[in-house]
Amino acid sequence: MSGSAPESRQGQPLRRGERTNPEGKPVGNAILLSISSSEFDVIRPHLDYVSLPQRTSLYEANRKLEAAYFLNSGMISLVFTTRAGESVEVGVVGSEGFTPTPMVAGFTRSPHRAVMQIGGEGFRVSAETMEKVLPSNPGLQTLLHRYAAAHGMQVAQTAGCNRLHDLQQRLCRWLLLTQDRVGTGLLRITHDFLAMMLGTDRPSVSLAAGILQRKRIIQYEHGSVRILNRKKLETSACECYAIIRQLNGELALR
Repeated sequence: MSGSAPESRQGQPLRRGERTNPEGKPVGNAILLSISSSEFDVIRPHLDYVSLPQRTSLYEANRKLEAAYFLNSGMISLVFTTRAGESVEVGVVGSEGFTPTPMVAGFTRSPHRAVMQIGGEGFRVSAETMEKVLPSNPGLQTLLHRYAAAHGMQVAQTAGCNRLHDLQQRLCRWLLLTQDRVGTGLLRITHDFLAMMLGTDRPSVSLAAGILQRKRIIQYEHGSVRILNRKKLETSACECYAIIRQLNGELALR
């Protein structure tokens, strides 16, 4: 596809592939598919396609932010790490959003590390370009601010969840949020990585996953988790999943 990008239909986002970057890589990110044709044409030349394998680090905590990322597929985990080296996931980002959200408010650092939890691909836009483009493109700026606000509420909800809800409920919440973002019930993830994201140890994750497996809600084998019964998984999760899902739904990006 070349020339001007197609316009969104009656305020609704276009479908994946109806817009591309200059090299012809299809756009699947909801924000990039939701902005006007004129604003997409401004940012389009700066969309650098990137393949992002699992565990790729996008930026480190308290380091200068070099770029923003708009995923087409996969999932990013935002991770808080203590001085003692203990880690816990505080937020997730998929093709519905972008990271780092502090960038749209003019911050040059984030308190969290961003790592690809589920491998995927998308677009990288330099921090310098974002700083230049946003002031003259109010539609894009508004969408990014709305997403940043919703994501901030997600982070706050996740913090409360990590403190107040038991591990099995949190595991169910995590599996549901991940499936929502990657669009499949087969999740390539190990118990070790899950333990780090949930702020616990591997034996505890194995115990919680084992209970769900015996109930035939999930199946775990060879570094992957398959969701067998989503309805039961939702019933087993804490209320945080529904709250976070509602926040994302109110963005009306997809």
